[in-house]
This record gives sequence, C-alpha cells and structure tokens, in this order.
Amino acid sequence: MHPAAARYQEVRATTSTPGELLLALYDGLFRFLRGSKIHLERGEKARASELLSKSYAVVSELYIALDHEVAPELCSNLAGVYGFCMDRIMHANVRGSPEAIDDVLRVLSPLREAWQTAVPAAQQERVRAAAGQR
Repeated sequence: MHPAAARYQEVRATTSTPGELLLALYDGLFRFLRGSKIHLERGEKARASELLSKSYAVVSELYIALDHEVAPELCSNLAGVYGFCMDRIMHANVRGSPEAIDDVLRVLSPLREAWQTAVPAAQQERVRAAAGQR
C-alpha cells in the first residue's frame, strides 16, 4: 500500500465512529467476497483463497465484537448469521464454490443495507440531541 494511502486509512480508523467503522468493515467484506468469486470463476484458486481468508477474518471480527450483555437477542441472531457465513466461506475456500459465496452475499446484504440506513440516522440523531442541549 502506498504510504499516503496507509496514512489515510490510519487517520480514518482513528477518527471514525463505531458505526462508520462497521460500514467500512462491511464494504471491505463485500469487496473481498465479490473478488474471490471472480477469481474462483477464473480458476485462480490461490488469489480467491487469499480473499476468502480476508473475508473470514472480517466476519470473525464481527462475530467476536458482538456484545451479548447489551442486546442478547440481537447478538444471538447475529451470531447465528455470522456463524453460517463463516461456514459458507470455509466451504467456498475448500471446495472452490462460488455458490457458497453467493449464499454469504445473499444473507449479509440485508444487514449491510440496514446498517447503511441506521448509521447515518443515528449520527443525525446525535447531532440533533447535541444541538438541543446547547
């Protein structure tokens, strides 16, 4: 990575809200998944495997970050979804299955869309609340 790009990523990570970081994780995950599917379809198993490993790492981080004490039911549901996705990513990597990647994309797309709506709405609410306290 170019030094300027690396510095930008570092600044972005330290100045972003948790919601913005979550969206960035989902964006990266979807890039990795789509890229791995393309490489599998081209027969480029090594590059696909590298991207699938990155995908697995992102989903694993999402899984680990769940705070079951704050929202037990939501976290339980998300844990099931993320567990399914990790299984399908492993299947895609071992079997070279683009269909397994499609399963992950299909399951995570509604979550990504929900976060893309919820994060900006929550930020606007925080701004309104802060303005009201002045």
